[in-house]
Amino acid sequence: MKEQRNKKEDKLSFSETLKNDWYAIKLGYSIQKNVVVHAFFMQIAGYFEWVFFDAIFMRYIVDALDKNQGFQTIFTFILICGAVFFLINVYMNYVENVVYPLSTTRLYYGVYTKLYAKAKNVELRCYEDPEFYNRYTMAMNEAETKINTIITSFWGVLVGAAATAAVFGFMYEIDHFAMLFILCPLIGNFLFGNRKNKFEFQRYQEQAPNDKVLNYVNRVMYLPDYAKEMRIFPIFRLLKKQYHDATQENMRVAKKYAFANAHMSFWKNTFTFTAIFEGVLLYAVYRNLVTGSISLAQLTVMSSLMVAMTWILIRLFEDVMAIMKNGLFINNLRGFLEYEEEIPEDQKGILPEKEFESLVFDNVCFSYKDEETIKNLSFTLRKGEIAALVGHNGAGKTTIVKLLLRLYDPVSGVIRLNGRDIREYDLHAYREMFATTFQDFAIMGMTIKENVLMGRHYEKEDELVEDSLKRAGVYEKVQSLPKGIHTMMTKEFDEDGAVLSGGENQKLAVARTFAKDSPVKIFDEPSSALDPLAEYELFQNIMKEGKDHTMLFISHRLSSVKSCDKVFMLEGGRLIEEGSHKQLMELGGSYAQMYKKQAMNYLALNEGEEVES
Repeated sequence: MKEQRNKKEDKLSFSETLKNDWYAIKLGYSIQKNVVVHAFFMQIAGYFEWVFFDAIFMRYIVDALDKNQGFQTIFTFILICGAVFFLINVYMNYVENVVYPLSTTRLYYGVYTKLYAKAKNVELRCYEDPEFYNRYTMAMNEAETKINTIITSFWGVLVGAAATAAVFGFMYEIDHFAMLFILCPLIGNFLFGNRKNKFEFQRYQEQAPNDKVLNYVNRVMYLPDYAKEMRIFPIFRLLKKQYHDATQENMRVAKKYAFANAHMSFWKNTFTFTAIFEGVLLYAVYRNLVTGSISLAQLTVMSSLMVAMTWILIRLFEDVMAIMKNGLFINNLRGFLEYEEEIPEDQKGILPEKEFESLVFDNVCFSYKDEETIKNLSFTLRKGEIAALVGHNGAGKTTIVKLLLRLYDPVSGVIRLNGRDIREYDLHAYREMFATTFQDFAIMGMTIKENVLMGRHYEKEDELVEDSLKRAGVYEKVQSLPKGIHTMMTKEFDEDGAVLSGGENQKLAVARTFAKDSPVKIFDEPSSALDPLAEYELFQNIMKEGKDHTMLFISHRLSSVKSCDKVFMLEGGRLIEEGSHKQLMELGGSYAQMYKKQAMNYLALNEGEEVES
């Protein structure tokens, strides 16, 4: 997958950085045009005030006073300028306090909607790849702020360049040599500022994995899911060590770049501020007092222009640096959004037939992180059959379900639904053929009803949810809650939210599979958190489901698979035995030995006593 990933180097060329900036601007414009348009006019308004006031307004006033023009003329000019500045400030205040808060909120929503949609669309393996996941978290980190900064800085560079040229022209009229002072902020920002930004970005990248650890510990410390473990086990010591190690590593990285950053900051500030401010003032005073080559009026205008030129250049170069810096950060965002999925969730294709006829694994092989976990696996599940995947932990049972659901694709071999390669089907429509309960299910911070339906809509939904909860064996518990099926799960958003036991949560997850109208039902260890009586009752209801559906389930308790039509015994990713429970017991192989050992432990039989098969 790394070869197919659109991965870009961390050290980007100038042209690649600009491409990232342009990508961010186009993305921002596609989501919220107001942000881009008003950013342009805000830059024009801001720079216009500076240039007009220091280059035109001050010059006019000084010249008018020098030529002894009348009070009424000067007053009228000031009044007109004041009216213009008032209107500009009204517009800027309106944009800053009305337009921007609304537009940036919409931009935030739009950017993260795209990021979440992409996160949902990438294949499962991406979440299991630390490198990809690190880039994803960096892409998510204040993405909308970086886009907004690039948009503002982009227009700032264009408008600022025009303002610089205008002030440069006005200054050139007064003194040609004063232009040499412009080199100071150029050196400060482009040379030292640019190097400082690169050091900061490198520090950010090296600290990102440690920040992920710190964020994890922060979540563990305040989420209720971990509260019991935190109090019963001395796990805090390990978490504290993780936090300490990550913090120490961040400190090491900070120290690594501390001197370089401080060094670059010192020279940047010296050239950008001290050299140009002090230098221009000394030069102007020298020409007025020593050489007498400029008048006091010219000195005043020249000083005003140099101050304006200084701040315009500083702002211009800050915008240039912001574009360069955020262009590096946007590389992660762009790389993530442009990543080409191996199994895109929105993949289109042939719509499967409504009726399920057969599912065939034909010499399927699968590797996870270069380790082969499924090896030349072949088996067939036909319509109406109830089949079970059994075997020791690590045998590949859950991986088979993930392959079946196309969460992964085989490295070799083919999986066929109704005789057709499952990769040819519309992915969403294909998955609708299956209703699945995973062993590592998730309970959402939503109502019980929403946790059962999981975003699907049916007629008579309340009745469907209640019936599914009854078959899962958790309806009585739900009915005892104040709001019944409309009770919020977890206390994430509601202090009165329900916190069920592990077994009750598992039954709730099983109810999802009962509720979904699909021809094939898959249960991955549906009773791992249940006591024997609850497990027996649940499997009785699961077996009833098999009257109208094809069934596939995984169970580590072999007593629950006795009624299955087929049992597939797996070992090390291979199918070693296949048949009914009776056939496999008569075979006397691995399945029979595993069943007898479990029965002896469960029934507390002594060695040599008979186990009823």
